[in-house]
Amino acid sequence: MAVDRRQLIVDAAAKSFALFGYKATTMDQVAKIANVGKGTIYTFFTNKEELFHEIMKRLIIEMKQVAERVVDPNRRFFDNLNAALEQLLEFREEHELALKLSHEVREIGTPMALEGIQQIEKVVVGYIQQQVQLAIDKGEIKPCNAEMTAFVMLKLYMALTVEWKKTHEPLTKQQVAEQLRFYMQVGLAPE
Repeated sequence: MAVDRRQLIVDAAAKSFALFGYKATTMDQVAKIANVGKGTIYTFFTNKEELFHEIMKRLIIEMKQVAERVVDPNRRFFDNLNAALEQLLEFREEHELALKLSHEVREIGTPMALEGIQQIEKVVVGYIQQQVQLAIDKGEIKPCNAEMTAFVMLKLYMALTVEWKKTHEPLTKQQVAEQLRFYMQVGLAPE
């Protein structure tokens, strides 16, 4: 059976980016991990940026699959939203590359790492936007700017799950779901 050298290189690069970050990864390291000559990499990829974009594309496809596995068209919008956001956050927390990129952006501010994180956020917002639009079409939520609503939902979810626990007792998944539903569905104004 023939070895898929391109796949071998992509897997090696993903491992290197996850271990060392974007800035510290070199084509020499990727070649060493893939056990191929450096020239072999250049038969498939022009440069490190192109290789990074290929890995980000794979990561994003994987993220979409993770979210789609938990969305049930028979469930209400907010239940699906919470389930999908929970899965995406867990995916990001468990995926070494996303963690390394976040760390690299905070510590060094590497432009390509920032671009990678922004790509991830854009895909998540796009996914939520689709779900918001479906909920609008079904009459489950009021008509609104679906993209902006998706952005706010993601930021609220991140605030409740990531930012809150920096200075407070972390919220349980159930508490996060309740708070998300309260702020996005019920609201603060008395009836």
